[in-house]
Amino acid sequence: MSDDETPIFAAARQANEVLHGDAPALPRPAEPRIITIANQKGGVGKTTSTVNLASALALRGLGVLVIDMDPQGNASTALGVDHREGTPSSYELLMWEYAVEDLIQKSPHADHLFCIPATIDLAGSEIELVGLDYRERRLAEVLNKDDLASLGIDYVFIDCPPSLGLLTVNAMVAASEVLIPIQCEYYALEGVGQLLRNVELIQQHLNPDLAISTIMLTMYDGRTKLAEQVAGEVRRHFGDRVLKTVIPRSVKVSEAPGFGMTILQYDAGSRGALAYLDAAKELNTRSGLSFGNEAEPHESTTMPEDMVAPSSAGNEDNHVEDDR
Repeated sequence: MSDDETPIFAAARQANEVLHGDAPALPRPAEPRIITIANQKGGVGKTTSTVNLASALALRGLGVLVIDMDPQGNASTALGVDHREGTPSSYELLMWEYAVEDLIQKSPHADHLFCIPATIDLAGSEIELVGLDYRERRLAEVLNKDDLASLGIDYVFIDCPPSLGLLTVNAMVAASEVLIPIQCEYYALEGVGQLLRNVELIQQHLNPDLAISTIMLTMYDGRTKLAEQVAGEVRRHFGDRVLKTVIPRSVKVSEAPGFGMTILQYDAGSRGALAYLDAAKELNTRSGLSFGNEAEPHESTTMPEDMVAPSSAGNEDNHVEDDR
């Protein structure tokens, strides 16, 4: 937003650019960035963030591939691709039955947006993976950055199930970065410590190049003290890894997948759409690898004892209806 623009005018301009495909292009990364979006706690905006970041980057001229590794297939639904039973999917990718280029479907939402969908076949894949060779590296072996670049892919987002099983491990071994969405609500920090410990184990034994590059605050309601307190705790612990852009709580963001859309197609002028556009731009300006694996004291991969769910005392009246 320029200095002479009002917020309403800036929102209208960005919405118009999205709707007409006139948004200015973002610079391409030097090589494809493979980012796993993970949090074993459900309902934190993981899949929502995956598809909306992917759509925002694609609308700015970057090639984006979403690999849906969640058997529920919600990312596939939001991107408008076919994921009915029998459709070649991420299951066949893990089983080494198809190559990446044979499984990619183009999303109708943007010219540069692609998806490898998830089908119900993926639900039993963790049991099958146990008996296979290279069970933790099945995805890594078929994701080659040179091949991705030849397909015009700048970003790969891997949407994980809300668990820390073999599907999530495969996603982390295949990636160079982890993005963790954290909900700005009570108990949001529960389980993050276990996720960080798992990332550390994967760094030590399976993928030394893996880095927690980005923390994204989601479902933020600035009218509540609780959201402000959670955001402050997260920023204090993770420092510059936390995106400056926060994703507001929005009913429209939640409604969009029900129509087979991301928020950028459903309501490009909404607060949620503008937040994801800003978050995508911010993500593109930072190199995840610049954070490396050597963490500063406030960025350690273990949770301090005092970083627990904020007290709800005094917040009884802070619960308000969702913004639209």
